[in-house]
Formats: sequence, C-alpha cells, structure tokens
Amino acid sequence: MHIPSVPHYLKSRRAWLAILAVLLIAIYELHRQGRLWWCACGHFRLWAGDIWSAENSQQLLDPYSFTHLLHGFIFYWLLKWLLPRLAPEWQLWLAIAVEATWEMIENSAFIIDRYRSTTAALGYQGDTIVNSVGDILVCGLGVLLARKLGFRRSLAIFILVEIVLVFWIKDGLIFNIIMLLYPVDAIKQWQISR
Repeated sequence: MHIPSVPHYLKSRRAWLAILAVLLIAIYELHRQGRLWWCACGHFRLWAGDIWSAENSQQLLDPYSFTHLLHGFIFYWLLKWLLPRLAPEWQLWLAIAVEATWEMIENSAFIIDRYRSTTAALGYQGDTIVNSVGDILVCGLGVLLARKLGFRRSLAIFILVEIVLVFWIKDGLIFNIIMLLYPVDAIKQWQISR
C-alpha cells in the first residue's frame, strides 16, 4: 500500500497553525493570570524606549525585546545541535513554544516578585499581553535570523547586542539571568544609578 507523501506547503501550513495555536494558548493563559491586554496608560505604541517609564514592558516592543531576540539565537543554536533533523518550521515552532512558556512563567507572581526584589526593576508589574506577544514574535525572528546568518555571524551579533544593551540600559540577557538566579548587589546598585 502506497501512502502519498505530504506536500511541503501542507507541512509548513501545519507548523504555522501550530505556532498560531501556541500564541493563542499563551494569550489565553496570560489573560487568565490577570495580565492587562495593553498599557494601563490607555494608548498603544509599537515602541517604548525608556526602561524607567511606566510603559516599559507594557507596549509591543521595548529595549528588553532585544533580549528576546537573543533567546531566539540561543534556541536556534540548541535546536540545531540537539535536534538537527527536525524540520526548520518545527524548530521554529518549538522555540516559540519554549518562549511562550517562559512568558507565562515570567509573568507569574513569583517571578515578578523576584524581579522586583533582586533586579533594578523595582516597580515591575509584569508584561502586558501585547508585550508578551511582541517578545514571543521577536524570539521567533531571532530563530529565523540565526538560521540565516549561521553560528559565527549570529554569535557576533549576540555579543554586539549584549554590549549595546549594557551601555544603553545597564542590562542585557546575561545580566538578567545572573540577577534572576544569583543576585549580585553591586550589579543592582550600578543598574539603579542613573
């Protein structure tokens, strides 16, 4: 009995539908957690560039969106290493699923309190749903960009983005991880000094 192969466009369609399903589940869960849809300020912006403003983590994108781009780089590197035979569209789906899971965990009361107590995010209230969706999509962009650029060039961009973030906002993905897992008071004091 011959079973016809599934055309490539259907495989891609399934992956894109799976990505959409992940986004919808994340939106539902974030709403269930009590996250606001968008900024309590009452207006929607594509970008909020001041990390000290009440709109940080409330609009679609902010300086921390760049750390989510770096998540995408890391996820791509890990997936390419751990699951090299997984089709690219399903690698993208898996990375987005992991990022969506992180967004739900990051916006839990425990992690919000942790950020407030151990990092420079003293008044952090968590992300809006719009901001979380932006972070998830930027992570997906990071996966696609890392695939396009290859390891060496994406690693160079990773390092460059980290350096720019340190000088721009006194933070970055590496500092964020350190401060969340093993807070260093000297780093916190440096971050809150303007």
